[in-house]
Amino acid sequence: MKQTPIILVVDDEKELLQLVVSYLENEKYVVYTATDGYEALQTLETESIDLVILDIMMEGIDGFELCKRIRESSSIPVVMLTAKSSEDDRIRGLKLGADDYVIKPFSPRELMARVEAVLRRMHVGQTNLHTIEIAELLIDKNGRKVFVDDQVVNLTRKEYDLLVFLYESSGKVFTRDHLLVRLWDVDHNKTARTVDTHIKTLRLKLQSAGRFIQTVWGVGYKFEDPS
Repeated sequence: MKQTPIILVVDDEKELLQLVVSYLENEKYVVYTATDGYEALQTLETESIDLVILDIMMEGIDGFELCKRIRESSSIPVVMLTAKSSEDDRIRGLKLGADDYVIKPFSPRELMARVEAVLRRMHVGQTNLHTIEIAELLIDKNGRKVFVDDQVVNLTRKEYDLLVFLYESSGKVFTRDHLLVRLWDVDHNKTARTVDTHIKTLRLKLQSAGRFIQTVWGVGYKFEDPS
């Protein structure tokens, strides 16, 4: 079944925000919106976003800082939409991990073309947006289901979130404290041992696919195909 890309638009100019949303919805994308960086981060925590369209000039967490935070935890494509047209600003945005840079005022049709191109480049095609498949491991993000060798693996919510989080930053090493803050919201009853326990249980449940979750001794954990 064809999957619909989910896009988050972050802009504090409400009229422009609605304009972008209307064009995206006309192209049959599912759209979430945020008017500041804090709201955007909350949405990224709770929704499976495929691409972020991000304004730079915002109060509080600006677009540069938000792009940096997104890149620290995921590879979600980011298109910066901004009035900042200087070469230095464009270079800064790209160095922080932005995938494209559209300058205001802009053509909505051009923006739609850029969005489509970025999604295509990032290999999140329309037919496979929410399915992760690597060797015998398959993750259905729509149904929050995991399969190993076509057999369902029953994971808890935290085990599932941990698996997807590590996969989406494949190759990047995360400390126990980072994972604790990112996935457990710094609950005072949780410790680094909580992360170790979840990793151990997750590996056992994944059986042969547990090899993808690797320990980096003295540092933390990462997702990587060892083959």
